[in-house]
Amino acid sequence: MKKNPVDSRRIKESAILEAALRVIKKKGFHKARMGDIAREAGISYGLVYHYFKTKEDLLETILGRWWDGLFGLMAETRAAGENVPEKLRRIILFLLDSYQHHPNLVNIFITEISRSTANLTRKRLERFKGFMALTEEVIVEGQTKGVLRDDFKARYLTYIFLGSLEAFVSAMVLVNQKIKGDGQKEKIAESILEVFLNGARNKKKAKRPGA
Repeated sequence: MKKNPVDSRRIKESAILEAALRVIKKKGFHKARMGDIAREAGISYGLVYHYFKTKEDLLETILGRWWDGLFGLMAETRAAGENVPEKLRRIILFLLDSYQHHPNLVNIFITEISRSTANLTRKRLERFKGFMALTEEVIVEGQTKGVLRDDFKARYLTYIFLGSLEAFVSAMVLVNQKIKGDGQKEKIAESILEVFLNGARNKKKAKRPGA
């Protein structure tokens, strides 16, 4: 039975991308070479260029998959009509779940993009802004429905929420602390959400509403 050429291409691309994640994590993006990635993937040097024209193209593909997943999550959350705390919880869990199952990807996103201006291109910056805008919509909804306090600007609360989440995951990445299982992941998510809501919650509300 002949192999499907599309499936074969996907397998090769996946092998290259996984190898790139390992090499970039170890050496850093600027010190990693396409030859290093080819050796790590167990394929010829020239074959890497058959799938990816440049190292930058390879990194952009890696990051594109990350952003596709994140923007897809935001679209699903909006369509599902979930309450504000649950929407925020799903954003937290996306990052934690990504780190649990794809630690090298999150490591690169944190070290090479989020905390590195050298690799923050205009296109990548626009993606950041787009995600922040979608998160701010959730914050505004929380303020409108009385879930979150409205004496702070929605943008400030957005920065606080995303900043605390990014700082938490960054700390885990930098000390190489793994997420041991779904139970621990759920506890971490609940902790981050509760700390944020306890500070941002509308003080006129005695209980956490499910608006």
